[in-house]
Amino acid sequence: MRQHDLDLSVVRDIVAADSISPDLRQVANDLVRARSKAAGIMMFGAHVIRSGVQRYIIDIMRRGYLTCLATNGASAIHDYELAMIGATTESVARYIQDGRFGLWRETGRLNDIITSSRVAGLGFGEAVGREILEGDYPHKDISIFAEAYRLGIPVTVHVGMGHDIIHEHPNFDAAASGEMSYRDFLIFTECLQKLSHGVIMNFGSQVMAPEIFLKGLAMVRNVSRHVDRRVEEFTTLVCDLHPLPQALGMVPTKDSPLYYFRPWKTMLVRTVTGKGHSYYVRGSHAETIPQLWTALRDSTF
Repeated sequence: MRQHDLDLSVVRDIVAADSISPDLRQVANDLVRARSKAAGIMMFGAHVIRSGVQRYIIDIMRRGYLTCLATNGASAIHDYELAMIGATTESVARYIQDGRFGLWRETGRLNDIITSSRVAGLGFGEAVGREILEGDYPHKDISIFAEAYRLGIPVTVHVGMGHDIIHEHPNFDAAASGEMSYRDFLIFTECLQKLSHGVIMNFGSQVMAPEIFLKGLAMVRNVSRHVDRRVEEFTTLVCDLHPLPQALGMVPTKDSPLYYFRPWKTMLVRTVTGKGHSYYVRGSHAETIPQLWTALRDSTF
């Protein structure tokens, strides 16, 4: 078995060919075409990690289809906890009643890791990945952050202050977290410079992903227009649970609740207007990511 091949004894079965979304097959083909030539970016929310699809994502990274991953602070926490104890959940309903929600000492140590990495000039995601890869973590084999660090693929973490449980802890350093998250935003924006003829995907992030993509793309296009180089002709994919109409070429009107579903108007319409292509696939992460992995495996390009 080649080093980058997935050990199928420890993952779910390969998805049946006739159950793969045609749009995911098209995105897989676009990723294959882009490999080694253009960016392949995966953006995701924290529920992706909790859905148990890490080994699929890790293998996609190993096969060279991803040049950057972007996520939020909660994903870093889930990845860290999974690497440490093989689990990452608590009863919010129970522990919010007595003030214990999120205040676990083991998780709080992540703040010390971030603070100590600040002076080294690391990004947030890089610091977490290095810690897990080089540290004593029994389940590091399922850490997306650790594997990305090993492969030299950036995982950028985009933190919202007050969003994450580690912000509750007395050892939280807002300056360190903010500085390192901003470094990650600049790293992410640098990755967007190679997006032409590439692919950017969003799995389950309704605010973070479309917002940082919008700002980062604006920065890149602003610079590119002064050197006569355009960032266009790329593919966007959004996978989520919202029931969207088949025709996605127009932004919904402001009297529609779907107007406020940012992935639609930002990633599926506004940023690809002109020469880009966009796809929306409705489904859980436990369905869509294995489908994408299987489509990549089956691609003949």
